[in-house]
Amino acid sequence: MHTPSRPEDLEHPELLWARAVTMAMVDTACSTNTEFALDGDGVWCHTTGAGGWWRLTVLDGGRAVFCGQDPDGSHTHVGGEQIDFLAGGPDWLPWELLRDDAAGNLFGFVYWWEDGAWHRIPYPDQVREDGLEGAAAWVGADEAEYLGLTVSSFDVPSAMERGLTEAIARFGALARERKADAAAVAALLAAAHTEGRPAPRLDAAIDFATRAGILA
Repeated sequence: MHTPSRPEDLEHPELLWARAVTMAMVDTACSTNTEFALDGDGVWCHTTGAGGWWRLTVLDGGRAVFCGQDPDGSHTHVGGEQIDFLAGGPDWLPWELLRDDAAGNLFGFVYWWEDGAWHRIPYPDQVREDGLEGAAAWVGADEAEYLGLTVSSFDVPSAMERGLTEAIARFGALARERKADAAAVAALLAAAHTEGRPAPRLDAAIDFATRAGILA
């Protein structure tokens, strides 16, 4: 990624949705205290560590918004004041939601997808990093970060990690095409099951994937 990050650092919203939903689905199935959520505002990760967060919202008409913050990497104050990430934003943005975020000083970055490309405000020269890479390196072209984060949600021996990574990649390809089904979810979770450990909750995973719209 560039420093500070640029719109071209983010992949297509459909790919990001598949990645985000897969990570969230797996964590929901495997964790008793997941940091992910899915609601009418999109897919959220409420903490990426040290209070960081991100949210992906996909809207009608092929539009999307990706926003969040990395407290350690979002250096976006100029003259002691937070820059206005919403200045000049299009009228279709979910303004009420975003203004609430801005009022809470929660932004390190705000990107929106329109007309086949990601956009953001022009950053002042003093902005040296917006924290996108720290909060969500998985939005870039390299799938390694996304696969690593998803594998980490499973409690598996290191000897199983390669096979599990391959299973996640296969599921992600189906999710991107909206061709995944309950059997594909079950196969992914089965790849992580080890004797003597609680099995991931298949019903929770299927429910999440269904609500997110990635199942055929």
